[in-house]
Amino acid sequence: MISCQNISKRYGKVQALHQVNIICNKGEICGLVGANGAGKTTLFKILLNLVSADSGTIEISGDGSKKIGGIIEKPALYPYLNARENLQLFAKVQGAQTNKVAIDNSLIQVGLPLDRNDPVRNFSMGMKQRLGIAVALLNNPSCLLLDEPFSGLDPIGIEALKKLIVHLAKTNNMAILISSHILEVLSTLCTQLFVIHNGKMVQNGPISEMISKCTKGFTLCGKDLENAIFPEAFEVLPSGDCVTITATTSEISEIIFSLSKQGVALTSCTPNLNAQQLFNPNNS
Repeated sequence: MISCQNISKRYGKVQALHQVNIICNKGEICGLVGANGAGKTTLFKILLNLVSADSGTIEISGDGSKKIGGIIEKPALYPYLNARENLQLFAKVQGAQTNKVAIDNSLIQVGLPLDRNDPVRNFSMGMKQRLGIAVALLNNPSCLLLDEPFSGLDPIGIEALKKLIVHLAKTNNMAILISSHILEVLSTLCTQLFVIHNGKMVQNGPISEMISKCTKGFTLCGKDLENAIFPEAFEVLPSGDCVTITATTSEISEIIFSLSKQGVALTSCTPNLNAQQLFNPNNS
């Protein structure tokens, strides 16, 4: 479990964090969303004991000598070494096993090939993220922090990394806390969402409730949408095989039911999110 209670941190005149509270339980994937400079990275550095909080309490519970692992910003790798050499070096520093079987298992755990021997400077950003996670997982921590892990990834890389994170949470029963400014990605990955703005936690709750608060409409895609009849109360903008409709999460189910009765086969229904609504405490 990861638990923060009333964490505050000041850098000179800048109040980076002010009485921040977070709880993420084992087996749970929690999201921390906020704009650049909101305090996400500062909080993660405090949780990883890289920076000391001015006040507040932290509890990191789990089995083993290493309770928490993480990546801050970008993976800190040695670009001139290959993946195996990087893992062996970090394992030696952390007092973890460095034998071939242990290193192979680390690579397999994050889906990296065993026969890749070139320097990691040749790796894609997605592969570097996976290797960084492998380093964070050395000594089998119970909790994992990932700071902006999807930055620089293409859609295929994002989906692959999401699958890895879900697998780690389920298989290892880990508490995983992910920071990102990409709300759309967190909305399909997390069970709980925490919203930080100017160093303060302004909202938090189940992901479904939080997404409902900032949904301004939906994009529906499918066949025969151009001939579909929509209720007059909703603004509908067509675009090829898709339409954008201004509706709430409670209204969209009735609209989809109406379309199905008309014989329209939807292939996707994607919420259009306005994250700025979450950063306003008056919306809570």
